[in-house]
Amino acid sequence: MGSPCPESLPFIWPVILAVVAINTLPVQCTPPNIVFILADDLGWNDVGFNNPDIISPHIDGLARSGVILNQSYVQPVCTPSRAAVMTGVYPFRLGLQHLVIMPQQAVCAPQNRTFLPEVLKAAGYATHAVGKWHLGFCNKKCTPTYRGFDSFLGLYNGMEDYYTKEVAGGFDFRDNEELAHSYAGNYSVYQYSERIRKIIATHDTSKPLFLYLPFQNVHTPLQVPQKYLDMYPNITDSDRKTFSGMVTALDDAIGDLVNSLKMKGIYNNTIIVFSGDNGGMVTAGGNNYPLRGSKTTVFEGGTRAAAFVHGPMFQVTGVRYNGIIHAVDWFPTLLEAAGIQNKIKDQDGVSQWLPLLRQISPSNRQEIVYNLDDSMVAITGKAAIRIGDYKLIDGFPGAFPDWYKPAQSRDRWGPLSERSAFKFIKWAGLFRPRESFKYLFNLKTDPNEHVNLYDKYPDIVQQLESKLQEHRKRMIPANFPFPSRKSNPTNYGGAWTPGWC
Repeated sequence: MGSPCPESLPFIWPVILAVVAINTLPVQCTPPNIVFILADDLGWNDVGFNNPDIISPHIDGLARSGVILNQSYVQPVCTPSRAAVMTGVYPFRLGLQHLVIMPQQAVCAPQNRTFLPEVLKAAGYATHAVGKWHLGFCNKKCTPTYRGFDSFLGLYNGMEDYYTKEVAGGFDFRDNEELAHSYAGNYSVYQYSERIRKIIATHDTSKPLFLYLPFQNVHTPLQVPQKYLDMYPNITDSDRKTFSGMVTALDDAIGDLVNSLKMKGIYNNTIIVFSGDNGGMVTAGGNNYPLRGSKTTVFEGGTRAAAFVHGPMFQVTGVRYNGIIHAVDWFPTLLEAAGIQNKIKDQDGVSQWLPLLRQISPSNRQEIVYNLDDSMVAITGKAAIRIGDYKLIDGFPGAFPDWYKPAQSRDRWGPLSERSAFKFIKWAGLFRPRESFKYLFNLKTDPNEHVNLYDKYPDIVQQLESKLQEHRKRMIPANFPFPSRKSNPTNYGGAWTPGWC
């Protein structure tokens, strides 16, 4: 099947060329195949390589024979993270910094931004997406096959029943652009695996392959076949038990993926990136311990992903890399790995390819913006930035801001029977002024954010606040409209369908 092209191995290709010159032998090479796996709502403590109580041998095997990314950052929620990966641009510059795209909203990832698969496709890659989209669908031009993918199987929205394929009163499952009612009834991860096997088996190996796999697991609703529940007899909390089983179901799908790559003979020229899209939701079985916080927060628990990169070209494997990486970096990083010149201007991402390959050089990134949302509503209005070891949070950091061990997640604000909107609003801080939330942490000495240094180091606070103010000049308002009646699935035979914006 050939070997990685010199452009994807810049540290050795002069040596290869010298050998070729001496021996006058031709070199056959192909760009690397790329598999990008995005696990939905997977927490830091929800994989075996961070928590031995989780059964994920295939994920763990890839991670431990690759490079585990200790400081790989994503956004606090789904849509912004996906937009960051696809565009290489911070969500606050896309208008997607404010929560997620809801089914009834006339919102898409900006169409004037180039998506990663568009560039790869133009360079000769076959491009396929399997799983959850969540980047808008109200106009068909917002959907995957119009944004660079040769094929798509999955859901347009942010969540749905894993069996019925329904959400918020409508059916949502597509095979390319067509509704796929025949998929209703079976567990979606099995169906994704079947499609992935078919894509790989029929792939023309004269072309490189890009597989984008934003799996539905382990997002709510918490659903998994019984055999996976039976694998966790010692977990008594029902949410955590089901969630853990969902991780193992995802792990089996990844094991099946690796087996398919090997059977096709392309595994040894494939880069595999694995990442959560945000932290685990602590009220839905997810866990980020010992990191602070939950999904939706700008604490580390909401934004540091369980992540790794794997491939035959990495010089050092079986290690944890501590360089800072952000979701926006994958666009330029993967293009460099593929030997493709990145001609897209006005991106926030920087290529991390050489630091990841060698792991002896520091990250090409020393600053990240966790989020920048100037909403006047306290629960969403927040900004956070990291420069070097210091992190500043300005505004409400998000609900569930503590440290939660597994199966203790729901204790923070009581069982379902005791919850009320008023209690939650009061606890979450909506009645507190935004200015009352100020944090400064040294993540080198305090990675789990226990000690607030805001009042101790005013000079550092001023430096980070000044940098945030610079970023605000580039911010565009959040595109978060009221729900549209035009979206109602009853207008389209009971399915969520493009054509109303």
